[in-house]
Amino acid sequence: MRILVTNDDGIEAPGLRALVAALRDIGQVTVVAPDRERSAVSHAITMADPLRAVPCDVDGLPGWAVSGMPADCVLLGVRELMDEPPDLVASGINRGANLGEDVWYSGTVSAAMEGAILGVPSVAFSVANMTGAPEFDYRAAAAWAARLVPLAAAHLPAEVILNVNVPNLPPEQVTACELCRQGRRRYQTTFDKRLDPRGGIYYWLGAELPLDPRDPGTDVTAVREGKVGIVPVSLDLTSQPSLDSFANWLG
Repeated sequence: MRILVTNDDGIEAPGLRALVAALRDIGQVTVVAPDRERSAVSHAITMADPLRAVPCDVDGLPGWAVSGMPADCVLLGVRELMDEPPDLVASGINRGANLGEDVWYSGTVSAAMEGAILGVPSVAFSVANMTGAPEFDYRAAAAWAARLVPLAAAHLPAEVILNVNVPNLPPEQVTACELCRQGRRRYQTTFDKRLDPRGGIYYWLGAELPLDPRDPGTDVTAVREGKVGIVPVSLDLTSQPSLDSFANWLG
């Protein structure tokens, strides 16, 4: 099995190295990842600038550090850098949760979505640090990646990705998973308004830990209960229940 590994935290990120270590005995791993952190870039692709892919060694495996975005990495990896297309794209392990509305902003999830667009089964992995703990433990997420990747390669439809969030806990404490629907997150977004040395105003975006509704059956609730939250995410964003009602509304 050929596995393309990418992320949005950059090619030097410990989460990516943990994912590579977990998958190297499962298949032939190739790493194509951003050359710097690209968190929260969503599904951006590079069109107005050239892309550079610098060959590098990733813990003894072939890799490329790409000057673009996570989605660029998957597109470039599948179309140009790999000798044969991958059987699966594994994105992560992200340093932080990708729950609820996070999927709209996440470069990690968007890299997996790019894989799905290209017809490759794809999975995104994240460590959900729900308490603001200073350290991230990638061991449980890596173990679940090793367990889920072969299943996804065998059974996952290309138009659906799996968004997998693993609690930031030791592996022995993460023993259950739940197939969920996407939850909601309520971020307390703030802006820190400052002045530069020339008197110009600029802003730093910040946020408190989100106030997550405890809705049963959602990824947010599953992770808060210490379980792995697995959400199938479709490329088709159509609101099917709205089609009939909107047709009536339009007359």
